[in-house]
Amino acid sequence: MEDFRELLDDCVHCGFCLPTCPTYQLWGEEMDSPRGRIHLMSQHEQGEPLSGPMIEHFDRCLGCMACVTACPSGVKYDRLIEVTRAQVEDERPRGRTDRLLREAIFAFFPYPKRLRLLRGPLRAYQATKINMAPLLNRISPTLAAMERLAPPRADHVRLPERVPARGERRAVVGMLTGCVQREFFPGVNAATARVLASEGCDVVIPKSQGCCGALSLHSGRAAEAKAFAKRTIETFADADVVVVNAAGCGSAMKDYGDVLADEPEWAERAREFSAKTRDLTEYLVELGPRAVRHPLEVTIAYHDACHLAHAQGIRVQPRALLAGVPGLEIREIADPEICCGSAGVYNLLQPEAAGELGDRKAANVSATGADLLVAANPGCSLQIATALRRRGEEIAVAHTAEVLDASIRGIGKEQLFPRR
Repeated sequence: MEDFRELLDDCVHCGFCLPTCPTYQLWGEEMDSPRGRIHLMSQHEQGEPLSGPMIEHFDRCLGCMACVTACPSGVKYDRLIEVTRAQVEDERPRGRTDRLLREAIFAFFPYPKRLRLLRGPLRAYQATKINMAPLLNRISPTLAAMERLAPPRADHVRLPERVPARGERRAVVGMLTGCVQREFFPGVNAATARVLASEGCDVVIPKSQGCCGALSLHSGRAAEAKAFAKRTIETFADADVVVVNAAGCGSAMKDYGDVLADEPEWAERAREFSAKTRDLTEYLVELGPRAVRHPLEVTIAYHDACHLAHAQGIRVQPRALLAGVPGLEIREIADPEICCGSAGVYNLLQPEAAGELGDRKAANVSATGADLLVAANPGCSLQIATALRRRGEEIAVAHTAEVLDASIRGIGKEQLFPRR
């Protein structure tokens, strides 16, 4: 990785980042802007100890990377905040409540088998229709946020280790199934495999795969992130291309070269792995369409997930794929560069700020009048749907893969509206 001091000095404090920073938009506080946080990072780098207020400003950052897109100087804020968060975790022990909360989150979220254990109790709780929100709000804002953001019921889908290409084979690809995606949005993975197969890919889905390390990386848990990265690299060692359908996961996997840059025995393997990682929409556009698209008469609001649009620079590809579906109309959401407030586990650790951002995004989604919200990250889908419910509104939510799958299979738009 580049020298930290050099990365800090790249910032000329011009202020172009301010209009795109969600927390600056919320509070107008300089230290809750990218350039303000960089100023704090510089103070710490020069010997200033990490203080409580300093850490609070770093914790309030969503890591959405909108500032990276906006910056005319090419400041690598993504690298800066990752290093800084690791420093916070290493140098300043958190209070007991905060520490236990974070440990509980990271004891479950990166482990699909543990998440699976939660499905039964969650399903039973949702069936009771009991409103626990008032009690949970008094006990803990984070617990209340967990209850609000609980994913809808989904039947488990067991994917085979290899899904054969339909027709002449054009490629062999590895597919990441993720953690939350695998256990709570299994239909997205099933649709992803079918779409890839329909486009002529043999899809290899290793059973041994686990967490890619995205949540750990974006939360300053550096050692944990490295361990997950190494396991993922080994799992997909034989794949020429690794396709990812969750924006946060893809962003982290494309960063493995930096994550493992200081480990000589892994650095080159990590760089090679990052180079062969593709978002699903990115890869499908590279491959070119072959399967016939059938009409879907539906209007969609397409949401730019931050770790897809800002961290990976992927905006055109999903829109191009969706525009290729006959009858489908795309309606743009106002202020697409502003985060919805999900940001990994941010909506659990900073529920108040996340709620305000979710409400803003929900209002903009509602204003489109679209029938369907399409997003590329499970956290975004849950966050926006929850915020819309607070407004007394409901909207069906789908992944780009599910829309393409419905069109290719010719099964009709009704499959995208399971609760209607």
